[in-house]
Amino acid sequence: MKSLKIGVNEKLYIKDPESSTLGKNIVEQSILMIDEMGFDHFTFKKLGVKINSNESSIYRYFENKHKLLLYLATWYWGWVEYRMVFATNGISDPVKKLEKAVEILTKNVEEDSSITHVNEVVLNRLVINEYSKSYLVKEVNQENKDGYFVVYKRLVNRLSDMISAVDEKYPYPISLASNVLEGSLHQYFLKEHFPKLTNCNETVTPTKFFTDLIFRTLNQKIDG
Repeated sequence: MKSLKIGVNEKLYIKDPESSTLGKNIVEQSILMIDEMGFDHFTFKKLGVKINSNESSIYRYFENKHKLLLYLATWYWGWVEYRMVFATNGISDPVKKLEKAVEILTKNVEEDSSITHVNEVVLNRLVINEYSKSYLVKEVNQENKDGYFVVYKRLVNRLSDMISAVDEKYPYPISLASNVLEGSLHQYFLKEHFPKLTNCNETVTPTKFFTDLIFRTLNQKIDG
């Protein structure tokens, strides 16, 4: 666990931030700053002041803040994928395996002590609030061709395969899988900012909602 390294597309950075103390500090502090001030107000100049480094030193790692956001999002989805695979690997029952996967993908995030320079709780909050800005851009088709979203798509496909393992005749497994990932972020956002637009609250979690949604859709009963 201590040696866990999340694979990120090399095109997203100029120099691997995992390769140096400064790079790890850039990642750590950018997560905290974007969470605090929002992506639109975040700049490399402000980050440089925060980490007591020249703005130019940050540009040696990332071409621009859009690439940095893509890097953070990719890192997050890679970490989520690792946790889901690890948690479901020993489960042979396809229903229980899918139930555990949905739990991992939709539950509140806890900090992972095995990775010291990333606060996963804050990064999860950043992804909830800012992830859509990483792909709602004119360049999204080219960025998709360049493989910037391969980790996220791989995670959707893993969940889609689990859905098909429960009901191979269900015709929309990819749509259902992507809806769980995107929808989970959206439900957490609504819960925080527009509570009257969701049934999720302090007692009804997005996990409970999406577990119910999936297994009702697949006409499967689960314990509890």
